[in-house]
Amino acid sequence: MTRDIASTSAGSASLSQEELFRRINALKKEMNALVLAHYYTVPEIQQVADIVGDSLALARAAEKTNADVIVFAGVYFMAETAKILNPEKLVLMPDDRAGCPLADSCPEEEFRRFKAEHPDALVITYINSTAEIKALTDITCTSSNAEEIIRQIPENRQIIFGPDRNLGAYLAKKLGREMILWQGCCYVHDDFSEANILEACREHPDAELIAHPECRQEVLRHASFIGSTKALLDYTVTSSAETFLVATEPGILYEMQKRSPLKTFLSAPKEPGNPRTLCTQMKQNTLEKLYHCMLDRKPEILVDEALRLASLGSIQRMLEMSPA
Repeated sequence: MTRDIASTSAGSASLSQEELFRRINALKKEMNALVLAHYYTVPEIQQVADIVGDSLALARAAEKTNADVIVFAGVYFMAETAKILNPEKLVLMPDDRAGCPLADSCPEEEFRRFKAEHPDALVITYINSTAEIKALTDITCTSSNAEEIIRQIPENRQIIFGPDRNLGAYLAKKLGREMILWQGCCYVHDDFSEANILEACREHPDAELIAHPECRQEVLRHASFIGSTKALLDYTVTSSAETFLVATEPGILYEMQKRSPLKTFLSAPKEPGNPRTLCTQMKQNTLEKLYHCMLDRKPEILVDEALRLASLGSIQRMLEMSPA
């Protein structure tokens, strides 16, 4: 490693953003590394990433990459999924303590008992889950492809859906399917209240309310468009509306504004004292941490081989059943 790139942790605290960009890009070339980042990470992470996307796009990128190293700026289950798909590659994460409370809301043993209560049911699990839960799953899904996957399941087949109850309820209602729902939720989306949303709509009468399906039903019924992170993003580009009230994690507003610079994007309110609902775990990824994880080759994400093989099938079935 060249002296120019190397730095101590203390020394990097004083580096400018531009210098961190330069060093990270140099390390990408040196390591043959691919940096993946979710739309909910901070803007500077998105700026330096090779690919920014939702969970499905990032899973596809991890599956197809020829890079020797995958650096995943997201939450733990995302980097873990990349490792499951790429056991031979070095998978790094800027902060391996960046977990997902939704994934944590579905403990393995409790879900195993839940599944045993419905032995004939097909298990479809949101990708926001641990490898242990994916190992108990028939098909993994994301909010981008869940509808398409469920449509491929015979209507007489019973389905267990978890861990997000709001996404499951939305899909069940839209598709007219009865599904057995695990009662987990994403705090970012579940905390949007109907009262605050309606107040925001009154304050911004020209704004179009769009929402992620992880929001509660009483919020979704007021939205003019409901969709996954990517679907929301695409919709803002094509919609004739000039102002949007966006009920999802506000990290996506950076990409929305970049794609539609003449439009206005407002983060839907959470509560008067805390008007923005943030995924604090996503925000644990910083430019400094990204630089040091590449420089030091850690934290490295490891998955036990037996667990990797047990969880791999549900992810592969998701990718096979999803539109390209």
